[in-house]
This record gives sequence, C-alpha cells and structure tokens, in this order.
Amino acid sequence: MKKVLVGGLCASLIVGLSACNSDNTEAKNQQEVKPTATAEAVQQALTSGIDFANFDKSVRPQDDFYSYVNGTWIKNTEIPGDRTGIGAFYDLREKSRDDVRAIIEEVAATPNLAMGSDEQKVADLYRSFMDTDTLNKLGVTPIQGELEKITAIKSKDELVEYFAHSQIIGSGTPLGFYIDVDAKDSSRYATHIWQSGLSLPEKDYYFNEAERFVKIRKAFVAHIEKMFTLAGFEAPQKSAEQILALETAIASRHWDVVETRDSTKTYNLYQTKDLAKLAPDINWNSYLKVVGGDKQSDIIINQPSFIEGFNEVLKTQDLSVWKTYMKWNLLTHFASVLSTDLDNENFEFFAKTLNGQSEPEPRWKRGVSTVNSVLGEVVGKVYVKRHFSPEAKQRMQTLVENLREAYGDSIDELSWMGDETKVAAKDKLAKFMPKIGYPDRWQDYSALTIKGDDLIGNEIRASEFEHQLQLEKLGSPIRKWEWLMTPQTVNAYYNPTMNEIVFPAAILQPPFFNMAADDAVNYGGIGAVIGHEMGHGFDDQGAKFDGEGNLRDWWTEQDLKAFSAKTKALVDQYNGYYVFDDLHVNGELTLGENIGDLSGVTIAYKAYQKSLNGKPAPVIDGLTGDQRFFIGFTQIWRAKMKEESMRNRVATDPHSPAKFRDIGALSNMPEFYSTYDVKLGDAMYIEPEKRVKIW
Repeated sequence: MKKVLVGGLCASLIVGLSACNSDNTEAKNQQEVKPTATAEAVQQALTSGIDFANFDKSVRPQDDFYSYVNGTWIKNTEIPGDRTGIGAFYDLREKSRDDVRAIIEEVAATPNLAMGSDEQKVADLYRSFMDTDTLNKLGVTPIQGELEKITAIKSKDELVEYFAHSQIIGSGTPLGFYIDVDAKDSSRYATHIWQSGLSLPEKDYYFNEAERFVKIRKAFVAHIEKMFTLAGFEAPQKSAEQILALETAIASRHWDVVETRDSTKTYNLYQTKDLAKLAPDINWNSYLKVVGGDKQSDIIINQPSFIEGFNEVLKTQDLSVWKTYMKWNLLTHFASVLSTDLDNENFEFFAKTLNGQSEPEPRWKRGVSTVNSVLGEVVGKVYVKRHFSPEAKQRMQTLVENLREAYGDSIDELSWMGDETKVAAKDKLAKFMPKIGYPDRWQDYSALTIKGDDLIGNEIRASEFEHQLQLEKLGSPIRKWEWLMTPQTVNAYYNPTMNEIVFPAAILQPPFFNMAADDAVNYGGIGAVIGHEMGHGFDDQGAKFDGEGNLRDWWTEQDLKAFSAKTKALVDQYNGYYVFDDLHVNGELTLGENIGDLSGVTIAYKAYQKSLNGKPAPVIDGLTGDQRFFIGFTQIWRAKMKEESMRNRVATDPHSPAKFRDIGALSNMPEFYSTYDVKLGDAMYIEPEKRVKIW
C-alpha cells in the first residue's frame, strides 16, 4: 500500500501528516447552532473562524498575503527540538497523537485482556515499543536469524530470492513489489514493481557535487561505519564505502522524481514470461514465487530502464558486497526498534543531519505512531466515536456536493475546452466517489499475532500480515471500501484508479473545518481541500484517467494542446519562486499539486458564492465574506520548517512549500485582486494575460 502512494498513484494534500482537533467546546458550539434556529440566530452564533493574533499588519496583503495572515506567528514561533516543522497541519498531528495516546494508554491499563483480542494487540504492541530495557539487553539478537540467512546466501539466484523475502518482512530491497488496481483495467488488481534500494532521499543525493551533498555523502559513510561498529559487524569502514558505491550504482539507474510521477511512462505491462528478456540475470521465477506473484501472467514494470540497468549492477557487483548491502538494509530498516545506541545513531543521521531535527521525539510519540501504523483501524474505531460527530460528516457531505456542482459549472464555462471534452470531464466528475471520516468496513486483524516482549517479531509479523492482505486482492473484486489512510490521519487524497476523493476524520477540524464558524472560512479551508482533491482528478496526471479509473485518453487533440499550454505556464510560474537564494521550487515536480491548489481554491470560491444564493455575505469581525474566504485559505498553510528539512522537501516532495501553495494560487485569481485591490507594482501582481486559469 505504501508503494501505491510512493508510486504517485494517489495524490494527497500533504505528505506524512496525521491528527485531530475535536473537543467538548466544539460539541457545545454544535449544540448552540440547531437546525431549527432562524438564519439570523444561526449567523449570530457563528464566528469568523479567523485567528487575528497571527497577522502581521506591517506586510501589505498585496505583496505577500501569506505573511500578512501568518507573519506574526512565523516570527514568534520556535520549532520544537523534536520536530522539523510546525504549523496548522503539524498542530493537528500533535493533537491527534495526544488523542490516540489516550486511547492506547487506557487500553494498556486494562487488566486481563483476552489473548488475540484487538485490545490485547494494541496494549502489547505499545508495551513492546516502550520497553527499552528489554531492547537494550537484546541488542541485535532479534535480527540475528535474518543476518544468518544473508550470510548463508551462496549465489545471485539465492540473493534475488532474499530480495523478495526482505520486502515481505519489512526490510529493504532494490525491487519494490506491490499490488494495486491496473491503471488500464480498473476492474482488476495487478502486480507491479517499482524502483527502490536507496538510503538517501533521491538519486541526486548520490551525484550532486554541491558542498551540501558532498557533506551528506561523507556523513552517510560515517553513519554506516558507526552502525556496523555498534552492531558488531566486521570491517565497518570498508563495508560503509562498499555500500555507498553500490547504492550509487543503483541510483545511476533510477528515474528522477519528475519522471516517476508520469502515469503514462510508468505504465509498462509485461508478460511475466518475457521478464527474462528485460533482465536475464534476475531469477524472476524464484523472485515471483517467493513474493507471491508467480501465478500472474503479467506484471506492470513502472521503470523498465531501471530494471535493465539494475540487471547490470546485479551481474557486475560481487556477491559479498551484495550480502553486506543486504545486512545494511536489515540493520537500518529495523534500527529504530532495536537497542537505544542503534536507535540514537539512526536518529543522528536521518533526522538530525538530513532534516535538522535537534532532538528525538519522546518515546511515547513514536510508540503511538507504531500502533497507528500497525493497528491503525483498531484505534480508528475508537477515535471516530470520540472525536467525529455525525453532524460534522453531514455538513462535510453537503460541502462536497456543493463543490461538485460548482466544478460542473466551471467546466461548462471554460472557454478553452470544447463540448466533446466537457462531456467526458463532467462524466468523470459525476462519478467521483467521496469517502468522509472513516471506512464503512473495518480491517480484521484476527490473523495478526502481537506479543508484549517481541517488538521486532511484531514488526515482522505485521509486515507479513500486510503483505498477505495485498496478495489476497489478486483475482478478487476491487475493494471499493478500502481506505489508504486511517481516520486519525490529518490528510486527504485522490485515487485515480478508484476515482475517489477521501477525507479522514482528523482533517475535519479547525482551521480546516470549523463547525462553529461561518461558511466563508470553511469554504476557504476544507472547501479548498475538497476542491484540491477533485482537482487531482483533472491535474496533468489525473486527467489521463477516465471516470471509471482507467488510464485512457478522453481528450480531443485541440483541447489537450490547450490544457498543456496552461500547465506549462504554471510550471514556469512556480519555477520562479525561490525558497532560498540558491534553491527554487521545481515547477515540474510540483505541477500536479499546484494544479490541485489552484483548482481547489478557485472552485471553492465559486461554491461559496453559490451558497449565498444571491444575498450579500455578512460582515463578521470587520471582514467581508470574500476577505474571510481568502484568509481561511491562507491560514491552513501556516507553517515553519527547518532549513535542512525544507531543502529535502524541495528535492523530493511533489508539494510546493506552504507559502507558495498559498500565494501561487491566489496570484492567479481575479477575485483576490478585486478583494484586496492588487495592482501593477504589487509583488503578487501577475499581468492578466499571464494568469493561469485551468478549471
């Protein structure tokens, strides 16, 4: 499932964030706004939903609306030592983790839990993670059996078999096998292989000669040497140098981050019997048998040239070096659940050196994340009961349908799109499947064994359990009910092969969604999020899929040419945004998300205007409805990040940095210009003929 997300088949609102923000105060506010109240009474009970303390009035909104709305907060807020960033998403993530911790610790404090029950599994998984005394006594003993398997490998064929086994247990491998809907036949599941095998964030980290990257590579070698020393492995220095050299060879065959987000290029259907022609030195029969894909007549290879290149790396590198590399993969993937010294050294490089995090998170936070990862829907059931009301789901459903209607109106009004393509676009829009809050069916964890004194065993069994769940999809009906995120996740996503837009419960909280606030700020917040996910259905990649979720060209040649010209203009716009003096946004990498942001706020504004039914919006806290809408949009992007982490994000993340997600979209909206009187000479001004309007 993770490979689906990594592979770009699902577009999410923001990477790697999860949380919630519901409490008794909100419940009281919901009770005050009763359905039977008059419109005037309801309006009096609602607030603007704007946090004025964050504003920096020394900044002109026409020059930098993001800093105008969030500037004082940015100036006065320090990033905690155990984080690399802070902001609206991050705050909700912390609140969600607090809420989930309360659930977990309540369960863990319950005596005599029945073995095999969901409650026992939650309690014992958390206990096993928190028991550092046992982990320190064990050292690397929990992975000793796997180390011996690697040592015993006698041939390249056995090595390839171990690649498959390594993935199943949750360790690293150069070949990322996964199962997902066939992008050209959305009625079936297919097996896929995605390029993998690197420890550093992206291939450029192995080749860029800028001082920062040279230092990172030097620190990486020192880190491997230290890890091997702590683990008691032989020849730490030589091994570290060999691993960097091997990973560099693998990286030389990788596609870059822009190529890997191309849905057309990454769809390459092969007959499994023909894989030997693509890569003759990979024992495909053994690999597929171990990984569970041997019964399939075909397989989708996402990056064929990587497989060809990897074949050469496999053939030319000594078996002894490969075995050292696989021991490294085992050690680094399980380092955070081994002894404290290995855990700390793992933190020093991956969190501190790469991302600027000055101190580790408290152990309990990481324990909660582990439970969320392994048993997320068990905890999610309780989370939803405590923190997500039926009223919130109902209001969200209304917002989604309002946005859908507004999107349809916008398609009708497009001057650059012909009638034939408009019909296909509206057909796809009508077939969007919204999922709100939580799944209708919950995952059954009865086949998963969790023990209170076996953390590594729990991790491995959980990975094997998840792998088996994925294998069971092959030959089965499409699981329309399945979610790729837990309810306690602060995020949202669009899945093109399902044509679904998904909004977990935890994002439906202020500042995104405020039951006590006027519609303007909610349309600017969660409305723009809804529009963003709908927009992914029509971004440069999502627009390649039809309403049934199939990768199919439904455009006329003329309309596709016009669409491509508009997306090119957006690429150029974002390439011009500098994060640091020496680093600008990658407009190609972030194109899909930038289209989502622009479409989202544009359609949300249209939906807000329709919701007024021709009546003027009320003035609340001295702000017009349009002002509250644009402020509502801008305050959801409030964020601050460590420089090291930001540089990594710009290199690898398909989302633009928060500031540019805001001002990049607003700079293209005529309604923003009229609301804040933006004119020639203002920093956010773009000449009318150069403003991008796609949807």
